[in-house]
Amino acid sequence: MGNVPAHATIQPVSSSRKPVIVRKLSRDWLAGYAWTGGQDESDAMELLEPGGRLVRVPWSEIKWVCQVRELLTGAGHGGESTQPERLLRRRFASRPRAAGLWLRLTLTDGDELEGLASNDVSLVDGRALQLTPPDTRSNTQRILVPRTAIRELEVVAVIGKASRARGVPAGMQPELFPDEA
Repeated sequence: MGNVPAHATIQPVSSSRKPVIVRKLSRDWLAGYAWTGGQDESDAMELLEPGGRLVRVPWSEIKWVCQVRELLTGAGHGGESTQPERLLRRRFASRPRAAGLWLRLTLTDGDELEGLASNDVSLVDGRALQLTPPDTRSNTQRILVPRTAIRELEVVAVIGKASRARGVPAGMQPELFPDEA
């Protein structure tokens, strides 16, 4: 092993770094590993490329960040060099079954994207929106869309958690018209 300068620090790759595809507004893309623990307030996202180089991508240049199952980095994957996130369905075919906010986004480049967001403070707080895509069986599991890339946001529906039928036992129900004596 070579000499390591005294000022260098060697840190292991954190287990909280997940494989991502970063799609830029210029339509270019980068593949690597990003920290998914939260969105810091810096001006750029840090991406660790598969070769070990750390790249900073300004948030203002990012269209979306897709957390993926499999990191595809080459052209040997059947034409996926132009669509590595394999985000083929960008709209829901029917009403989503999971709870959350069904959102329709129009991005600054004119593309439209639908997703399911948590109905909590993360919708109005932070640098980006985190969405579950319409097709969770594809390579893309989650999508992070920077607020700077959003031109319009529409809430299509608020979907609540499924609840069981709330019946009242017959003996417990009060009478609507009690006998008048």
